[in-house]
Amino acid sequence: MSCATFNVGASFNLHGRSHVGNSNPFHFRVQHCVLHKPSSTSLFIQNLNLRSSNVSVSASSPFHSVFKCSARNSESSGSVGVDTNNSSQEKVIVLVIGGGGREHALCYALQRSPSCDAVFCAPGNAGISSSGNATCITDLNVYDAAAVISFCHKQGVGLVVVGPEAPLVAGLVNELVKAGIPTFGPSAEAAALEGSKNFMKHLCDKYDIPTAKYKTFTDPSVAKQYIQEQGAPIVIKADGLAAGKGVTVAMSLEEAYEAVDSMLVKGDFGSAGCRVIVEEYLEGEEVSFFALVDGENAIPLESAQDHKRVGDGDTGPNTGGMGAYSPAPILTKELQSIVMDHIITPTVKGMSAEGCKFVGVLYAGLMIEKKSGMPKLIEYNVRFGDPECQVLMVRLESDLVQVLLAACKGELSGVSLNWSPGSAMVVVMASKGYPGKYEKGTLIKNLEQAEHAAPGIKIFHAGTAFDSEGRFIATGGRVLGVTAKGDSLEEACDRAYRAIDEINWPEGFYRRDIGWRALPKKQYATKG
Repeated sequence: MSCATFNVGASFNLHGRSHVGNSNPFHFRVQHCVLHKPSSTSLFIQNLNLRSSNVSVSASSPFHSVFKCSARNSESSGSVGVDTNNSSQEKVIVLVIGGGGREHALCYALQRSPSCDAVFCAPGNAGISSSGNATCITDLNVYDAAAVISFCHKQGVGLVVVGPEAPLVAGLVNELVKAGIPTFGPSAEAAALEGSKNFMKHLCDKYDIPTAKYKTFTDPSVAKQYIQEQGAPIVIKADGLAAGKGVTVAMSLEEAYEAVDSMLVKGDFGSAGCRVIVEEYLEGEEVSFFALVDGENAIPLESAQDHKRVGDGDTGPNTGGMGAYSPAPILTKELQSIVMDHIITPTVKGMSAEGCKFVGVLYAGLMIEKKSGMPKLIEYNVRFGDPECQVLMVRLESDLVQVLLAACKGELSGVSLNWSPGSAMVVVMASKGYPGKYEKGTLIKNLEQAEHAAPGIKIFHAGTAFDSEGRFIATGGRVLGVTAKGDSLEEACDRAYRAIDEINWPEGFYRRDIGWRALPKKQYATKG
């Protein structure tokens, strides 16, 4: 496998100490990319990564100007009020970028916002379209910034919300902000927090953000030697974006060696696997922490906990997420304060200090260590999690449009969010075979009946389409997010599984123990 690379200067200067990783100055490493002139309306960075280097490029270089961080400030797009519950504001037309379960949940919450006039979703999916939560624009190429800008101008779009990570890393937000369109999401440069795990680790080193010790490798033999020295269990991660599948928690040396070979030798993850991070194994409980960020300020969202492993009892390979619930009892108010003070705030301030303000959602994957009870940062995502977004959006009671506009304007300071009491749970239904190979085009029946199986049920579509007869068929790995609210987590759990019992989809499967860490074992006695 070959990795085409270009070293280019950037406005980041993360020198500083490094506890375990390489402490040399580093610059952007762009893999398999097309670099346009700075005046281009389209910035495509297919996979933004970083590497340690002593090579620099002058500020006059065209490469430098492409990657220069675009500052996000209060003058970029009009004045916006911050009252998140007042329906007196001017109505706003919103465009959501993406077509999965997360985007369906965002459309659902945005449409319910008092200040929302209409919601478009590009490309969307069959479930979003049929639910009436948004008008789907299936033929809008979201990687063509000029086309997206033209659509926004023609439709009078006043807010763009970018859901998936790929358009963020590809630089869509850069171009929309440059065109004066309020856009919720980070620039391509700031999205490197997710686009390169190596970059994230270097940031943690410089700003004393607690994380697992690590080393980065491009040579498989050197990586294996380090793994042998450390022993198993150990964690192997592809540096770049790998659709949630680039992490192997290796319980044996052989499994770790295979993971290294799949990334560095076989090229199973393409350019995303041209570099690997070998990380210490942390024992404890994983939890998701979300914060809205406006460049300088951050406010926490409600807590949520997801289930990454494909099988019951947290067994089998990692996935994009098989279910989630909110709130997460393990994330106490005390722990939330620690996370904000020692992880989120230093990250926001650090990015600002490096000249690249972060605007959007910071999704921190945390491990609450068993031995210390303290949180450590596992990874950052730069967008709402999926399926955590589903449980958060059904609980949110504030005007989401106004909240996101406030973030775009740098006006989150003093904003507070309102949440419904009780709990929410989402159980993901996936195509059999996922996260490996699976059959597409299988028929799904009884979804309408399922949504009426109990109060508080909402089914979010992630991978569905219509067949020639207008029936729902599965087109993806994770297909449905069966979501339910309840006065308690037990009630939400019961309602979600009651809805699943109504769905007729023989080719689908789901975990029967979502929420098991927070619920008594007897809760699952009837789900076997």
